[in-house]
Amino acid sequence: MSDTVRLGRTGVEVSRLTLGAMNFGAWANRDHDDAVRIIHAALDAGINVVDTADVYSDGENEEIVGRALRGRRDDVVLATKFHAPMGTGPNDRGNNRKHIFRAVEDSLRRLDTDYIDLYQMHRPDYRTDIGETLAALSDLVREGKVRFIGSSTFPAELIVEAQWAADQGGYHRFRSEQPRYSILTRIIEGHVLPTAQRYGMGVLTYGPLSSGWLSGRADPTQGHRVATAPQAFDLAIPANQARQEAVRQLTKLAADAGLPLTHLATAFVRSHPVVTSVLIGPRTPDQLDDLLAGADVELSEDVLDRIDEIVPPGTEINPADNYLAAHPALGDKRLRRR
Repeated sequence: MSDTVRLGRTGVEVSRLTLGAMNFGAWANRDHDDAVRIIHAALDAGINVVDTADVYSDGENEEIVGRALRGRRDDVVLATKFHAPMGTGPNDRGNNRKHIFRAVEDSLRRLDTDYIDLYQMHRPDYRTDIGETLAALSDLVREGKVRFIGSSTFPAELIVEAQWAADQGGYHRFRSEQPRYSILTRIIEGHVLPTAQRYGMGVLTYGPLSSGWLSGRADPTQGHRVATAPQAFDLAIPANQARQEAVRQLTKLAADAGLPLTHLATAFVRSHPVVTSVLIGPRTPDQLDDLLAGADVELSEDVLDRIDEIVPPGTEINPADNYLAAHPALGDKRLRRR
């Protein structure tokens, strides 16, 4: 895997696969040496983007990534994220200036680096004016601590608002968006992807295996993610029953095409013309080897058409998959009333 593409209009070249490091540390693979070997193997295979976040394993993940990149830092596009609670105080979270300035210093220390290539807003913060966030991030760019800034799980209207606020305030703008995207969660095709394309943003998608549903595992409801997202695997929920049936059909389609399900799933995401790079999140060396083996798979039009029949474009089987990005007014009845 040697081909690279531009990250939006930044001019920076990135690999078509990104190593998502979330599974290294207390949340999944606790063996630091093993995690470092996996990161090195990914870099040796041609992946040049590593994505992490301060909240992953409460900072331990960034420390593992920092250790792995010693001596190789300048060859890597290093991406991390801020937003989630990193302490018990009221300002130890969110996208306000106070939290951002502390979060970036903590991430730089844990990553053992002087700069972050892509600093991403992990989730929307509806309590903080987007102009305040962009102003703070612009200061970090001017200070040389951050090269580019991006968003994650933004609905289309917030992408537009952020671009408008950057233009009005003279701030640096988000140059990338990181949405959830898989065969089973195609909702972003309708609005988010066209909006990102309109603004020349790079798109780094995550979750191509849909939290293990498309991993090819005999029983995807028994994976290690069940403990952290039980609503996504509970077969008493009708949407998950529908998802199970879709996975059955996709498994047969992959077999008919002579592909492992993981290769079909990843190639589908990579085939979208707006997608810049697909985050893969291996937990073991074998998982990395499998995903790398499918890095150059291209799906035929017939296979893509059949996928559309199983899960229509622009739809998602279980809306709960995107609960982290939902507007608070949809969950708090008090905010629906005048």
